[in-house]
Amino acid sequence: MLKIGLTGGIASGKSVVAARLRERGAELVDADALAREVVEPGTEGLDRIVREFGSGMIGGDGRLDRARLGAAVFGDPGRLAALNAIVHPLVRARAAAITAAAPEDGVVVQDIPLLVETGQGDDFHLVVVVDAPDDVRVQRMREHRGMTEDEARSRMAAQATREDRIAAADVVLDNGGSVDGLLEQVDALWDDRLVPFARNLAAGRRAPRTGGPVLAPHRPEWARQAARTAARLRAAAPELILAVDHIGSTSVPGLAAKDVIDLQVAVRDLADADTLAPALAAAGFPLVPGIGQDAPKPSQSDPALWQKRFHANADPGRPVNLHVRPAGSAGWRFALMFRDWLRSDAAALTLYAKLKAGLAERFAGAADTEAYAAAKEPWFAGVAWPRMSAWAAATGWEPPSYPPARL
Repeated sequence: MLKIGLTGGIASGKSVVAARLRERGAELVDADALAREVVEPGTEGLDRIVREFGSGMIGGDGRLDRARLGAAVFGDPGRLAALNAIVHPLVRARAAAITAAAPEDGVVVQDIPLLVETGQGDDFHLVVVVDAPDDVRVQRMREHRGMTEDEARSRMAAQATREDRIAAADVVLDNGGSVDGLLEQVDALWDDRLVPFARNLAAGRRAPRTGGPVLAPHRPEWARQAARTAARLRAAAPELILAVDHIGSTSVPGLAAKDVIDLQVAVRDLADADTLAPALAAAGFPLVPGIGQDAPKPSQSDPALWQKRFHANADPGRPVNLHVRPAGSAGWRFALMFRDWLRSDAAALTLYAKLKAGLAERFAGAADTEAYAAAKEPWFAGVAWPRMSAWAAATGWEPPSYPPARL
């Protein structure tokens, strides 16, 4: 099933979004509700809180006195960390059980106020952040919660910054305006992205891509998107993945590119690549049959050295290609050398940019980008290979060495 992490700062409107997603058909897992459930009388959670904070945390009715506990930890990072160490693992375990019971083609939304603070973004296919300007949130807390401005800003300061939440987001819903405007964004997200993503994921198929090559000016967010995706991939199979590197045109500052993130997943060998395939599919990147080899670039290179496995993502909202290659193979080395050559040699960057622009214009009316990609291969072998090899020899370039995968 599709797993969505939903978060937002206090008074951002996250509860409105959660309720709408549940109305549209999502299975909602509310972290706040679970946090109350795991410390009910008779639970392990409540017993551990009493051992850590004392019996004074229990009210006359035998339940946790939340106000007293809140006062004990507010403004004290050490005590707050001790509380979180008790409650958060229990909440995660309960959430995992609910998620496991959801239908295969369902959408599970976990409403987690402290998702960014607790570093849980890698656990989800997408992180959705509900955002509003700080002054708007302060005004809402004053009007609807009776807080003073100082109280509101103190609550905000105890959470992740707005900038940190946005940096962790795959989707940002703007709630600086009306509720109706926010709900329209939620409905569009559900219809255009979440439902198709869930269906593709359940069917084990990539999201469709159509149309010829369209080049966009370089976008700084490509690097951030690549980093988030790489972190999720590493978390999906740390025992098999040696490294995930951002490659291709989106990894080169200043280079126009198709809006497709290319990532190279380094493994020990092709047997590990095949073992890895189900984990990548579950993470949202099914195997694409029929693409198992790169075109050899040096004229006399052994084709066996260029074998790979190719995966593409099921998410219609963020095209990503995964090139799973054995570390040390010819294809693995070429991808890293080519990226680093373009990053460091302005003349090479200009040369490649000119080639791309000409071919993009030539194949603009094509049904897909296959002919565009094939037309670049002679340039890679005849022009790029000798020049980048000379550059590597002159600069002493070597590919990275990776620590062993986690056993």
